[in-house]
Parts: sequence; C-alpha cells; structure tokens
Amino acid sequence: MVSTRAVPNLAFRRLRGSRSAGEFAAAIRRAAREIGEHVACDARYIGRVESGEIRCPNYAYERVFLHMFPGASLADLGFSARESVRGRGARTGAAAALPLPPTLHSDTDEESDVLRRVFMTSGTTTVAAASLGLGGPSAAGPTAVPAQRRVGEAEVSAVEKAVRQIRLLDDRHGADGLYRRASQPLRAAYALLDAGTASRRSTADRLHSGAGELAISVGWLAHDSGRFDDARSHYAEALATARLAGDAALEAHAFCNASFLARDTGRAREAVRAAEAGQRVAGPLGSPRLLALLALREAGGRAWLGDRTGCERAIGRARTAFERGEYAADPEWMTFFREAEMEMLEAQCWSALGDWPRAARHARRATRLQDPHFTRNLALYRAQLTGDLARAGAADQAATAGHQVLDLLDRVQSSRIRGMLENAVRVLRPRGGTEVVAFLERYEELPPGPEPVPSAG
Repeated sequence: MVSTRAVPNLAFRRLRGSRSAGEFAAAIRRAAREIGEHVACDARYIGRVESGEIRCPNYAYERVFLHMFPGASLADLGFSARESVRGRGARTGAAAALPLPPTLHSDTDEESDVLRRVFMTSGTTTVAAASLGLGGPSAAGPTAVPAQRRVGEAEVSAVEKAVRQIRLLDDRHGADGLYRRASQPLRAAYALLDAGTASRRSTADRLHSGAGELAISVGWLAHDSGRFDDARSHYAEALATARLAGDAALEAHAFCNASFLARDTGRAREAVRAAEAGQRVAGPLGSPRLLALLALREAGGRAWLGDRTGCERAIGRARTAFERGEYAADPEWMTFFREAEMEMLEAQCWSALGDWPRAARHARRATRLQDPHFTRNLALYRAQLTGDLARAGAADQAATAGHQVLDLLDRVQSSRIRGMLENAVRVLRPRGGTEVVAFLERYEELPPGPEPVPSAG
C-alpha cells in the first residue's frame, strides 16, 4: 500500500526562486532540449514535485535536473532515493501494464506506478486501467466505468499520461503501429466523461481537456497513417469537447489539426478557414508560438489555392510571432514546434506553389536544425527534401537524401512518409544516373508497409 502522506519539497521550491511554475517548467523544457531529452513539463508537474506528490523523478527528468544544476544530487534537489519509492513489485507491475514497442524506455516514474495501482484495484475500472495504460489483450473489450466510482486525480492523471505517452511513441516510431492501441485509451477517457462523476469542477475541466487532447493525438495517428476519415472524426470530437467545456486552448489545437488534415486531403479552402478560426480563438491565450503555427497552417492552405501573395503574408505573420520566442502560455503539445518545423512548413508552402529550389532550401535547413531525438520528424523532413530536390532537377542530391530516409524507416512506421518517398521515386525513375539507380534499387528492396486499414468513420 502506498502512503498518501506527502512531504513538501522545499529544496526544489527554492530552486524555482521568483519564477512562476509555468516559467520554471519552460526552463526545464529548454534544458531538456539542450541534452536531447524530451520531457512534457508543465506548471502542474512543478506543483506536484513541490508538494511532495512526486518523490523521485523518472530518469529523463533526473538527467535534465542534474544538467540544470551541475554538481547537485537528487537528494540536494529534495528528492528521495529511487530505491525507497520503488520496489521490485512496482517495477514489474508497471512493466506488465505497458506492452509497448521494446525500444521505449521501460522506466516509469512514481506517479505512473501509483496510478496503475489505483486503477487496477478499482474493480470494474480494470479495463479502463489497461486501456489508459495502452494495455494489451484485456483492453480489447468494451470499457467499463462503474457509476458509483467518483473520478478523481488518479483517473485524470492517467488520461494526461496516455496523451504524453502517445506523443512520445509517435515522435520515435511513427503512427502506423500505434493507432489501433491508442484508440483504447481514448474510449476509456470518454467513458470516464460519460460517467459524469468527477469529484470537483476542476477535475471535470481537466478530464474534458485531457480527453480532448487524447482525441487529437489519436486523430493525428489516424492522419499520419492515412486513415483520413477516422482522423476527421477524432478532430471533430475534440472540437466538440472543447466547446462543451469552454476550453479555448483545446479548441485552437483542434482547429490547427483540422486545418492540417484539410490541406492534406485537398480541401484547401477548408484548411484556410479552420486556420483562421484557430487564430481567432488563440488570440487571447498569450502564446505567440501557437499563433505562428496557425498562421503557417493558413499559409499551407493558401499555397494549395495558388494564392502566393496570401501565402507570403501568412508566412510573414508566422515568422514575426515565432521570433517573439517561447512563453509560459505555450501549450505542452507544441514542444515539436521549433525552428526546424518552421522551416519544414515553409518548405511545404513553396513546394505547393511549384517553387522547388526554394522549397528544397527550406527543407534542407529543416533537416540540419532538427533534433535527432525526434526520429519520425527527421525522416519526414528528409523525405520532403528528397521530393523537392527531385522536382528541382537535382537528381543525385535527391538520391542522397532518399538514402537517408531509408536509413530511418526500420525505426519509423509512417504511411505519410512512405507516400512522400514514393512520390519522389516516381519523379526520379526516368532520370537515371549511378546515384539514382543505386537509390531506386535500395528502395525496391524496402519491405512493404502495413496493409491499408479501412476507415471506421
């Protein structure tokens, strides 16, 4: 049985100094990027550490904290020794609850150990527990949440944990192998919403936000794996949840992804309208980076409409907003939106407008700037570069970039990336040349991707 008594971490609170919890969380995320780590730190996490609820950080956070405070130990930072908060049973239980790709770091922090124990001892919530942990066979059936159980911190935290875990796995492996399993925690989250038994209004608000973010994450997996009808359904579900809860940040996120999907499925005007709606909602939120991303979504739609002037104006607004830097109000999900992604999205605009050399310049910058930790995005940027170089007439350079994409496809499963590479191959086939032939031969040996799955929406 885990003790519920928490001892405040005063040492960690002193380290924050005069900074707000959000500002300190942003500093931690920046420090993580400096060493190639990816942590989804926010003000809530800081509060949980300072209150003593999290007695020992996971290994990723430990590396970040020791990088931020050289020479300090975990004890100096106010944390308990790892062995005092985890035993063999906890580690085994956590591992059993996470049958994910073997390349995923298997260490889980104290909070996930506690959450799983809470869930797995709550009777008919067992299926929801397995689902929210991206569980295995037991999560295949319908989700059951008893009407008499009140939804509290443990359940809401499990939903938020599932969102972060899906994003991490997508960053490393791509969407194709994740979509089916990720649908299970989404059903569990909405079953909790349907139960309508949140213990406090703040808990209900967090549950709505978490379920909506989970719908967007699952929608993205559908989007990236070519299940466009499913993606559209999930994004619409998130948008409806946001409006019911009055959650402007979630609504802006839903519009952002809906715009992206509309562009990818040839509905350019819808892409522009969704991006514009997202910008209106996001305006009061205080995040220039969010406005920058939404402006780039608008630019992408305008590029597909052939509106070069409108596209350039939207790109200009995006760059101005982006250069204002990071703010505490930047949403947690936007950790991927760095300068490399900015360059990539601009490359896609010039590509849609048929300016292949300019597109290739931006795509090349994206590949040089991208953190190699984000394997999926690195493969995506190189695939964009391959296509742009091929269309610009630089066949040998395109072949070199194509080889780099193939180097990553044993770790990344993304129908979208495969589709981009296939389009580049069609352009290169008639070109010939030693480099091109070598790339095409290697491409032909590529194992087939997963079978297409009909959309359920």
